[in-house]
Parts: sequence; C-alpha cells; structure tokens
Amino acid sequence: MLNKLNSKEDLTALRKELEKKNRKDKQRITICGGTGCHAYGCAKVTDAFKNEIAKQGIANKVDIKITGCHGFCEKGPLVVIQPGDILYQRVKPEDVLEILDKTITQNSIIERLLYTDPTTGKKNEHQREVPFYKKQERIIFGSNGDIDPTSIEDYIAIGGYSALAKALFAMTPEQIIEEIKHSSLRGRGGGGFPTGTKWESCRNAQGDIKYVIVNADEGDPGAYADRSLLEGNPHSVLEGLIIGAYAIGCHEGYVYVRHEYPLAVENSRLALDQARQLGLLGDNVLGSGFDFNVRITRGGGAFVCGESTALMASLEGKVGEPRAKYVHTVERGLWDKPSNLNNVETWSNVPVIINKGADWYRTLGTDDSKGTKIFSLVGKINNTGLVEVPMGITLKEIIYDIGGGIREGKKFKAVQTGGPSGGCLPERLLNLPVDFDELTKAGSMMGSGGMIVMDETTCMVDIAKYFLTFLEEESCGKCVPCREGIKRMRQILDDITDGKGSEEDIDLLEKLSATLVDSSLCALGNTAPNPVITTIRYFRDEYEAHIKEKKCPAGVCKALIHYYIIEEKCPGCGLCVKACPQDAITFLGKKKPVALEESKCIKCGVCYDVCKLVAVGRE
Repeated sequence: MLNKLNSKEDLTALRKELEKKNRKDKQRITICGGTGCHAYGCAKVTDAFKNEIAKQGIANKVDIKITGCHGFCEKGPLVVIQPGDILYQRVKPEDVLEILDKTITQNSIIERLLYTDPTTGKKNEHQREVPFYKKQERIIFGSNGDIDPTSIEDYIAIGGYSALAKALFAMTPEQIIEEIKHSSLRGRGGGGFPTGTKWESCRNAQGDIKYVIVNADEGDPGAYADRSLLEGNPHSVLEGLIIGAYAIGCHEGYVYVRHEYPLAVENSRLALDQARQLGLLGDNVLGSGFDFNVRITRGGGAFVCGESTALMASLEGKVGEPRAKYVHTVERGLWDKPSNLNNVETWSNVPVIINKGADWYRTLGTDDSKGTKIFSLVGKINNTGLVEVPMGITLKEIIYDIGGGIREGKKFKAVQTGGPSGGCLPERLLNLPVDFDELTKAGSMMGSGGMIVMDETTCMVDIAKYFLTFLEEESCGKCVPCREGIKRMRQILDDITDGKGSEEDIDLLEKLSATLVDSSLCALGNTAPNPVITTIRYFRDEYEAHIKEKKCPAGVCKALIHYYIIEEKCPGCGLCVKACPQDAITFLGKKKPVALEESKCIKCGVCYDVCKLVAVGRE
C-alpha cells in the first residue's frame, strides 16, 4: 500500500519510483477492457493469456495490462504488443497460444490478426499505421490504451496529478482561470461556452459554499465518449475537477453518472478511494491546505438530465426538470448555491492545458474552436469507434480517411452530428471544417460528439421521425412548446411516411420548428427541430416524393413500398416462397414465375433480400 502524499515533493518521488518499477526489458501485452471489447469477449481473452503465461512460467518476461477503451470498437477485442506497437484485432481465446509462441517468443507477426484496409486490402502491422489512428490527435483519449484504469500508480507514472501539484503550488486561482481562458477551451458537452469565463463567473459569484459538477449523463443515441473516458482514465477527469474546484473556490464536488454506465461508476469510485488514500483528495490535498471532497451520484436515465438545471434538480432529489435560463447556475445552481458544471471531456482537458500551457493548446484547432474533440463515429461506416481529432478537420477526412468510407461500397448520403438534436448534413458539405461555429452555421451542432453516418439506403424523412420520436419520449413535458410541439411534428412525419402527407405539411413543420426554437424552456426543445429543419433544407426532394408521388426513394417507409414479381426473371426457384413469413408468395410449378398476393404482404422485404436473380421488384 502506498504512503500518503503530503507534498508535491512526495508526488515527484513516487513518480520516479514507479518509473523505475516499469521494467523496459519486459514485453507488455495490452488488452482493451472497454465496454465494447467486453461485449466481444475480452474477459475470456484476458483469462486465456493469464493462464497460458502462468502455465509456461514466463511471467517474469511478459506483463499483462488491462486498459480502458482504445477507440477502435469495431475490431475488438484489441490486443497491442509492446515494444513494437503491434496491433491484433478480433482476438479470440484460441489465438492466445499462437500469439505467445510466435509474436512474444519468436518475434514474428500473425498476419490474419492484423487490420486489413477494406479499400486497399493492405495489412497494417503497427497500431500507429492503421488509418483509423493515423489522422487522430489523441491528447485526451490516448492514455486510455496505456494505463490500467483501476491503478492510480499507472496514472501517476505517466505524469498524472503533476498538473494538480503545479496548480496548487505554482499558480494562484486567478492564474489558473486566466490560463484556461487564454487556452480558449470551450465546453465539450454541447453548448461550447468558454470554460474559463464560466469558472471566473462562478468564482466571482456571491456565496461561501460553491459546487463543481462532472456531467457524465451522456444520453445521446450513438454517443459514448464520456463513458469511455470515465471507464478508461477516471483520474484525468478527477484531476481536472480538483484543479477547477481550487480555482473557483469550491470544497465539494459531484460526479453525475448515467445509471447505464456501471463500469464507469465502478472505476470512478475506485479512483476516488485511491486518491483519498494518497492524499490527493479530501482534507489538506497534497499538504496544500486545500480541502476538497467528491461524491458520485447515479442518474435515472432521463435524457433531459443532461441539461444543467435538470441535472442539478436531480442531484437535489427532485424531478429532473429544467428551469428558466435567466437564473444562471454559476450564481444560483445546486441548492441555490453558485455551481460550475462541465462534462467529462471538458474536465479531462484541464490537466493537459495546465501542464503544457495555453499557448501550446492554442496551436490545435481553428480560430474560435481550439484543441481536439472526441467523436463517437458510428453508422454505415467501415471503421466505427471513438476518434479524437483536431478541431477544423473536415467531415470527409473523418468519414473516409479515419472511418474507412461507407460499408459495402454504398454511396454516402448524410452524416448527423450532435446527437438526436443535431442536424443531418449532405454530401456537398463533406468538406465542411468540424468546429463549433461551422457546424452551427450548417444547421447542426457539436453536441456531445455523436456522429452517425448514413448511406443511400437511409430515408431522411424516416430519420427525422426517428429522432423526434426519441425526443418526444425524453421531453420532461414542463413547457408547452416542447411537450406539444415535438408531438405534433412527429405526427406530421408519421402521416408523411404513411403516405397521408399533404403539400402544406412542409410549411407547417417549418413553422412549428421556429416556434420550438424561440419559445422552449431548455435546449432539448430549442434544438429538437434540427433534424427536421436540416432534412427539409438539404433533402426536400425526399419529402416531396413521399407527399406528391407517395414513394419512399430509399425504400424504407413500408406504407409506400410495393413489392412485385418480375416474371421474365423469375425461374420459380422457390427461395422467396420459403422465406416469406406470411405465405404471401405461391409456388406455381417448376420454371414458372411465383405469384405474390399483395393483400397478405407485410412488406418485410425478405423476398427482395433472398432473391439472387433480382426477380423481386420494389418501388
């Protein structure tokens, strides 16, 4: 057990001691232990490595390290061999013996476990060469792949808590805030408000009791960056939080974690316990005289509790509902006291800025959006996962250079950024630089970092309906524009996708959207129309096809799909007959076209999918 640290000198001495313990002559097998890789079976792979290493008696030569998420979730379980930076993907327990025999003992490569570029067919031996990682700038997320999230020693060994020591002993609270302001760090939770300005307002607010809060209530469909940071590097979040608390003048903080994130909760609790034991949290932090304590609270899974005032109401034990924005939370927040809330990624940026300086941080990004941003890259794309990129990178670079392009050679159609309240951007905007302001101008937003890629088989009207359905269910119902407006917009979209739309519907959707933007109580209602506004703006022809022609160009909306048999192509093989779940297709004999009874057809599309001769038509 480590001794309590009573000074910055104690921390420095411990770091040097830990560096000596990390033997450079041992090989290291790093296994991704993030939630995605757990779903793929990384626990079984880990057990197989441990058992085989013990069986062979080579524990003195090889280390096993279970880390947080490496980002490349599509290819898990991921195993990285050091030294050498060799990346093996989709590793199974039966591959373990071969990896130990060939790569560890003989220093040879197992080619079938290497990443293969889907466009070029090239195999990449080293992790740094894989296109998914090559264009990333992993200043926040990179340590996830190097450290055990359950080990404070690992974090300290790579420089962890050195920023805290610098802040406590070499900077005043005012200097810390000025450094954060000069860095131009903007909140990564969606609003993009200048972090340093928020900290300064909270510090200057009247009141002896103040609070700092980590917003880890990440509820956007397809977004999981905050979860992976808390799972894989909880100490980086905690260190940023302690620095912020010292700068603002707070002595109590909260980590508000989504209930569905059990591993993030577990690792965060362990991090708090370890930090307290070492004197990095609690009374007299590092002997500085600064006292600070943190509690973890689990949210109930309400999407609206990602909004600051709703989150604070939930922390107080009340129903998670937002309040009017004319009362700022930095002045009257949690329990009516000045409160500063930032999301997980924002807090994780703080130690980097304090250690490397605001001037260095400002070299990354664009004029008004500095640093990097972590995106959850998902959807109809070859390489899905978490990517950390410099602000200003284009959508095209993310989707094609990092994401590897669209699956199965299909055509790109749209990308939605910013979660369910984000906008859908078309192919002609692929060269758009990704930053707070450019995305907003295009009708979308940064949001929490969700990025959902869609291909030619996606119906944009149906997509707008999907997100509005989600937002309708998640609305707290406190204000009429949001409660009734989203519901009415969803009903109109239902009519359009069911073939019951009228030409006036598009104008009505635009008017309702304007009402929600202008009069909703919180950001959920203000931004809810974005999927509708942008799909009308960029894909109006699809709305018109649904309304005027009663057709769904993508063949998604069932009410507007008509399946039929192309008789000259049908040899009567019977594949569609066997596949049909409703017995809507009748076999009429060998070499005779089958018959499709439309009254029985439920438009599931199975016949269309199984027909290898393209004898089933769809319109």
